[in-house]
Amino acid sequence: GLGGAAFPTRVKLSLKPEQHPEILIINGCECEPYLMCDDSLMCTYPGRVVEGVELMMKAAGIDRAVIAVEDNKPEAAKALVDALDTAYDIKVEILKTKYPQGGEKQLIEAVTGRRVGSGELPISVGVVVHNVATAFAVWQAVATSMPLIERVVTVTGDIATEQRRNYIAAIGTPLSEFPFTLPDEARVVVGGPMMGKTATRLDAPVTKGTSGITVLGQTRRRPVQACIRCGACMDACPMGLEPYLLSTYGRMQMWAEARSAMVADCLECGACSYSCPSSRPLLDYIRLAKQRIRK
Repeated sequence: GLGGAAFPTRVKLSLKPEQHPEILIINGCECEPYLMCDDSLMCTYPGRVVEGVELMMKAAGIDRAVIAVEDNKPEAAKALVDALDTAYDIKVEILKTKYPQGGEKQLIEAVTGRRVGSGELPISVGVVVHNVATAFAVWQAVATSMPLIERVVTVTGDIATEQRRNYIAAIGTPLSEFPFTLPDEARVVVGGPMMGKTATRLDAPVTKGTSGITVLGQTRRRPVQACIRCGACMDACPMGLEPYLLSTYGRMQMWAEARSAMVADCLECGACSYSCPSSRPLLDYIRLAKQRIRK
């Protein structure tokens, strides 16, 4: 799977006899700022993406599919509409551009109006969700017998305009091989500015989950201050969680309490940290709690 969680595609498509999905949703929202790898894929290879969707429908026994695209990608939406085959019940749905629209549960609610419960999978509401890049990879696997050995990577950020491009890169390519020049005191983020993680070394390889390389030049993190109990992180959380509380549990190593407070439901979208006026590293501690609970 080439979505954010890199969940195995075969597991999503190999359904149990008692599972009866009604709709396949293809995630083409790409709500992370700066990134355009899925956008470029939809614009360049719309026919192959649509054929990949048809193959997924056949594999999972699903009769209806929706390709969800945000309204800031009109060229991609038009290209997909022109590539649709009338023999299949597939439609392109334009959604409002907002973050984090690309989250699986948020996308399902936006398209179908159904809500996936805490700890539940999309199949519990009759939905299967795949990324648009996964649909393209499925087409490659079936039509050309090509395994997953490459993906589209966006290179962007505080670099020269002519260096901001989308590349088809072999998985395993070191980050240092991409043609961009780092400004002084810049840091390289693998992914986008909201959910990406800082690269500690540039000989790290591209993985199947590497959607982009974002260069941020001379950024200074504001000093961390005491929580002022403003509730901004709660208002920003798309899952309705209490980030300030989950972060405290992570900082205090209270793993059982974090589990009870549904820390596993966190999308790691970073909206809480971004909205905090005290610049508290909320997501860092929430991620720590999630990792310990998984172990």
